[in-house]
Amino acid sequence: MLAVASATSPAWAPLLARASGRSKRRITVKRCGFFVTGLWNAVNDPLFGYISDRTKSALGRRIPYIRYGAPIFVLGFIAFWIILPGIGNSQTALFIQLLLALFVYDILYTAIATSFWVMPYEVAVSNKARGTIYIWKIIFMVFTLVVPFAVEATIKPEVGDAPGIAFFRWAMIALGVAMGLIVFFSTFFFKEKHYTQEEEQFDFVKSFKACFTNRSFVVFEVLSFTIMFAQTALMTGIWYYFDVLNMPRPPMLGALGAGIVLGVVAWIQLRDRWGIKRCTQVFTLAFAIGCALVAIFGRNVALATAGFFLFGIGFSGGMYLIPLMNGDVVDMDEHRTGLRREGMYAGINSFITKPAISIAAWALLSIMKAYGYNEALPAAAQSPSAGTGVLLGWAGPTGVLLFLSFLSLFLYPLAGAEWEKIKVKLTVIHAQKERAYLEAQGYKFVE
Repeated sequence: MLAVASATSPAWAPLLARASGRSKRRITVKRCGFFVTGLWNAVNDPLFGYISDRTKSALGRRIPYIRYGAPIFVLGFIAFWIILPGIGNSQTALFIQLLLALFVYDILYTAIATSFWVMPYEVAVSNKARGTIYIWKIIFMVFTLVVPFAVEATIKPEVGDAPGIAFFRWAMIALGVAMGLIVFFSTFFFKEKHYTQEEEQFDFVKSFKACFTNRSFVVFEVLSFTIMFAQTALMTGIWYYFDVLNMPRPPMLGALGAGIVLGVVAWIQLRDRWGIKRCTQVFTLAFAIGCALVAIFGRNVALATAGFFLFGIGFSGGMYLIPLMNGDVVDMDEHRTGLRREGMYAGINSFITKPAISIAAWALLSIMKAYGYNEALPAAAQSPSAGTGVLLGWAGPTGVLLFLSFLSLFLYPLAGAEWEKIKVKLTVIHAQKERAYLEAQGYKFVE
């Protein structure tokens, strides 16, 4: 359901600008609002992760934030699309509305997304069990990939189209309400382990430092930052690629989809045979080769299509293997500290990786402009040099980061028979702790 919640994320920002009138003043207000909330994001995620790890509730440590946060989350999303009476073109009023909406939306998104992200690590230890959960997540992620394309092709309004803008606003509000209801009611089917609430957590500073003494986490963050960068750069630059270079979409998007599907199937089959570490090395190297093909031979349809297929292999690894590796990192932390601290790890991960979104967009546009891309000109009027800038800016930095991640994984320690023994031991410990907790509460523990 995290993937469903993501469908209503600020990925709609470009459409929001269009639907609210794309004047320079409104764009300035929007940028200021995002800048202020960006500063808040620097502390928001680790702080919530710390708080959620220390939460004590009859529902568990994560479910309350999802269930009771969903309605407020929806209200924050709706606030992006409504026109409040009396605001008009007041820049101060627009700034306040946007700022409040961003704060409400982002705080609740952090609470809900973090809780969804970490729950599989608490309820299961083996990668086989966790992998089953993440297969469902990937299925729902298809929805989040399809919806923006569908909106772009169907109901996206043009500037000045008042009826179209009104319809678009209401469509977004309806989508937000529907997603909120799904998120809310999904919590009645979750079940957490309660013994974790009895554990005495570290204070914030010690908890923060302890994450970075876990070598596997440091290596993982190199990869996590890269995957966030890659997803942002490739999904942003793909439109420039198709429009400026006038490349055919069907074969390349088909190859991308085929790579994702075949990649997921392959990783499921190879997960236990090769291990998470080796599978991750293979997908990062394949992803990097795909970027090299597109950056160098992006004007050749056949080679670019092959590159898109490797993109799909990379995306599938990012969707399936990265969460499993993250779970192993948290398991190692428990082996070292005796505590389950998924929330803190998720918060610090977001703290480190969120800047990758802005850096990826900046790198893409900077390289494009260095090669002569002119934002004032339509795609068909761009120079051949600008097309080269699109190729290099789109796939170049991503390919370099992916290759560096491939090399860094040689330092990743969680692999082999000894690590598997540790995970089996953790499974036994979890069962013992849950049994002791339930029996202390007067309940019978059932395997």
